[in-house]
Amino acid sequence: MKILKIDHIGIAVNSIESGKKFWSDVLGLDFEGAETVEAQKVKTAFFPVGGSEVELLESTAPDGPIAKYIEKKGEGIQHIAFRVDDIENSLAELKQKGVRLIDETPRIGAGGAKIAFLHPKATSGVLVELCER
Repeated sequence: MKILKIDHIGIAVNSIESGKKFWSDVLGLDFEGAETVEAQKVKTAFFPVGGSEVELLESTAPDGPIAKYIEKKGEGIQHIAFRVDDIENSLAELKQKGVRLIDETPRIGAGGAKIAFLHPKATSGVLVELCER
């Protein structure tokens, strides 16, 4: 497995519009645009910074994973995403090493990226996303 870089940091928010006030208006990061990923019941917004991005995540449904996260832990950092060169081989390697996976096969995320999540119980409580663009 080859990790190329930190792709983005996902931050759960109640409202992207409210979140934009800090990330864009206060910190001066450019708002790249928003996208709804229906399959994951989430609206995303990206703010590029250096070679990575900040991703705001707003639930589009009360039973969505982001709504459940906020209900349990409040707004804040929800995951860290690493860009990999080959997500299928990366998942196979991690599975072979005994790493608990949420996704054994990639799914399509924001921007058409292939994504997969590792279980936080395998990563000291951190939700880790692998993505291939």
